[in-house]
Amino acid sequence: MKKEANLKGLRNLINRRMFIILLIIAQIVGTALFLFRLKWMQEILTVFSIVTALHLLTRPDKSAFKLSLIFIILLFPIFGGAFYWIFHAQTLSIGFRMRLSQVEKKSQSAFPASHIELREAGQALPTVKKQLSYMEKNTPFPLCGNTETKYFPSGAAMLPRFLEDLKSAERYIFLEYFIIEHGEMWDSILEVLKERAAAGVDVRIIYDDLGCFLTLSPDYPKYLHMLGIKCEKFNRFHPFLTSTQNNRDHRKITSIDGKIAYTGGINLADEYIGAKIKCGKWKDSAIRLCGDGAWSFTVMFLQIWGLLTREEADYAYYRPSLSASLTTSTKGWVQPYADGPISNENVGEQVYQHIIEGAQQYLYITTPYLMVDDGMISALESAAKSGVDVRIITPEIPDKKAVLFTTRSYYRTLLGAGVRIYEYADGFMHAKTFLADDAVATVGTFNLDFRSLYLHFECGTCLYGTDSIADMKQDFIDTLKECKEITQKDCKANAFVRFWQSIFRIFAPLM
Repeated sequence: MKKEANLKGLRNLINRRMFIILLIIAQIVGTALFLFRLKWMQEILTVFSIVTALHLLTRPDKSAFKLSLIFIILLFPIFGGAFYWIFHAQTLSIGFRMRLSQVEKKSQSAFPASHIELREAGQALPTVKKQLSYMEKNTPFPLCGNTETKYFPSGAAMLPRFLEDLKSAERYIFLEYFIIEHGEMWDSILEVLKERAAAGVDVRIIYDDLGCFLTLSPDYPKYLHMLGIKCEKFNRFHPFLTSTQNNRDHRKITSIDGKIAYTGGINLADEYIGAKIKCGKWKDSAIRLCGDGAWSFTVMFLQIWGLLTREEADYAYYRPSLSASLTTSTKGWVQPYADGPISNENVGEQVYQHIIEGAQQYLYITTPYLMVDDGMISALESAAKSGVDVRIITPEIPDKKAVLFTTRSYYRTLLGAGVRIYEYADGFMHAKTFLADDAVATVGTFNLDFRSLYLHFECGTCLYGTDSIADMKQDFIDTLKECKEITQKDCKANAFVRFWQSIFRIFAPLM
């Protein structure tokens, strides 16, 4: 009976998704046919596209964004201008922006000042002073000591400790994920959540509606509510031509009683623990914080929860007494951070830039995508040319073939500057980590692509002088053994391939 019910649910899910896709296609085709029958409308739209292209030249956007959009507008003058205003002009509504701004302002009282921690960290690690100063001025989440950190090199390594921590929850469990999918991983987590909710623990889940488009049924929140679990979808997907689908909640956050937090690249689906084969071997990572630093992830969750539900959080109620929860002394500092499309400050990008520019001995990077602007490419080249050992691991098997094709177009330039590039053999590298000089690292959800750095809601944590940095370094070295190093010979391509790679790079900001 259970198997039949699951099959019926799967059929209903597929039928609904197909209906939505066909409806969107019908809207596009209908609009195109309508316009092609009206010559005067074509002329008006062509003029409108030219004006839009000129407007783009005056905007303070990233040059790569402007180049991509102007190219599309001029290539398709009838639809180009409309495409820009519908799909690329700031996609979040004014009301959404105002609510998020209000939520973020109200949450500022949740954090104590960290001047002592900042001074101590700057004295102990002078090479990261510049980054510490930037973070203090541009992110509300404080630098924290008194925090144990544990790095996990895979979802399979993380899951047992993750379940153990969930079982220990006494007051609340908050989960915020881009993808949740039925299977061994999620089913084991859900069993614990059901038990904790029945015991009176406040269990809440946020998942991205588009991220779970093919994995959860439309009424899944109702099912969770029946289990005593509160659930909200982020940016509900609608079957209409709309720009609101451009900004997704790509974060991965677990907060347990404000004392323990997890983040990183790992979603709640079976490929992340190796229980399902997808794109070959799946490589990912996560970080666990226990102590003062975990509180920032609670606040991040409550900000988005308040945005979706319009509930005003009592941060003092949720904040635990943290210091007494640690039984061992800690080393180093952590600084969680978050970013989104509303802010004019691209914190995720700047964290990466500061680590690149501050590296003096080595810089190790893992990323599923490598599609960045000229500024970051120049920073990587400059570091390598200055004698820094710069190494980057990307996937050999892609989850999106066009993205890997574009990623490889950057190899020749970087190799020429002395950057060493590796592809994770027979698998997909999904981890998003930066590590430099045994002193600073970051683990989070930010990919090295335009969509992740500028359009999505993301999060991560900086690590300064923590013991987990050594574990990250060892994992990187071990992973190199499973990689193929890319050479200039591997990057040789005929004129036809190079031409198409150049075209794909133009469209990189839109992928």
